[in-house]
Amino acid sequence: MTEPELVREVAQPLTGSTDDYGALLELIGEARLVLLGEASHGTHEFYFERATITKRLIAEKGFTVLAIEADWPDAARVHRYVRGTSEDPNAREALSGFRRFPTWMWRNTVVVEFVEWLRGFNKDIDPRRAPAGFYGMDLYSLHASIDAVLNYLEKIDPDAAKRARLRYSCFDHFSREPQEYGYAATVSAAESCEDAVVEQLVELRRKAREFLSRDGEVAAEELFFAEQNARLVKNAEQYYRSMFRGRASSWNLRDRHMVETIDALVAHLNGSRQPKAIIWAHNSHLGDARATEMSQHGELNVGQLVRERFGNEAVLIGFSTHRGTVTAASDWGARAERKNVRPALRGSYEELFHQTGLPRFWIDLRKMGDRISVLSGPRLGRAIGVVYRPETERLSHYFHARLSEQFDAIIHIDETSAVEPLERTSIWDTGELPETYPFKV
Repeated sequence: MTEPELVREVAQPLTGSTDDYGALLELIGEARLVLLGEASHGTHEFYFERATITKRLIAEKGFTVLAIEADWPDAARVHRYVRGTSEDPNAREALSGFRRFPTWMWRNTVVVEFVEWLRGFNKDIDPRRAPAGFYGMDLYSLHASIDAVLNYLEKIDPDAAKRARLRYSCFDHFSREPQEYGYAATVSAAESCEDAVVEQLVELRRKAREFLSRDGEVAAEELFFAEQNARLVKNAEQYYRSMFRGRASSWNLRDRHMVETIDALVAHLNGSRQPKAIIWAHNSHLGDARATEMSQHGELNVGQLVRERFGNEAVLIGFSTHRGTVTAASDWGARAERKNVRPALRGSYEELFHQTGLPRFWIDLRKMGDRISVLSGPRLGRAIGVVYRPETERLSHYFHARLSEQFDAIIHIDETSAVEPLERTSIWDTGELPETYPFKV
């Protein structure tokens, strides 16, 4: 039997029916964490299927935390909307805080629909059930988080706000681009702000009891959000200094911060039943790094850290595609384009899955991974971030992985399309011409 035939034998086709993911939910069972990846930051099907699975986890299995690869302050605005406590008239407005590149990651049509669904679900939920929340777990928002801490303290303790403003003024010598601070602190051209940001977080925690005594549950939520922003500032300060010491150091700090955020959320929401969390991020964050080339470079990730802590109570789910289109930029900070995704390289998992002839399917790697050596790798796997450079595809977008160890399940959609940004431009609408233009062959 050929390798594609072996894979076809264990693949579970996806037909678009309402029960497509019934068996996947059985695999998830009573897991406390479900990590839902994506092989690019700009593929419609990855967002859509991830949202479909998430809706079922929230509605049928009582998940109440959705943590996404996004900045905390921007996601907090969406959180207030889905909880019915904001003045935003609709999801599109609630998502308007996502203005930092790449905006299409969260300002797209699939996320708008999902956010409206989540708001409706929370509105109609049984009062005895906890509503679901929408949270960011990334650490790029140093200045926005500083502003959030100061705004909170201005309302609740003006004297504490003055002290915080003085501590955070350490960053005032630089523009709103934290990389400038990181470089200056690394080469000793400026004093490190490390002590100041740690002191601020410590004071906020020390005064927690006082702040909590003022306004019940509302106070607890506001304090938690302020503390999370102060924690983010502390970790971001360290992250931006580490950027100039090597990729592994900054990558590991970022993924540790993500897991720290998830831990903080679960601890904050812990009531009579321990909350269950869903995580949305790229495959490179959520697949176990120990099963990829990342580990050889000293890198860890969220998937590894979560598995080490929770074992089989965490389920890691990845996505893959063979070809199609993707929303991505040609360079960091450039405009979003609708780019053609080249057919998968020879020797990759994506090519193997394409050869099965199945347009859409998923594989239970916990059950089947060890039975088929072809899924144990190492084999090439594709990763497209917010920048896609097909001219350097092998170097820029592929790495070796052992799929059966990297994930608990893999979802493959053979041909995919670009996610639609809320701000469509002429360059996105036009897209790229096919490589065979004008001959159509």
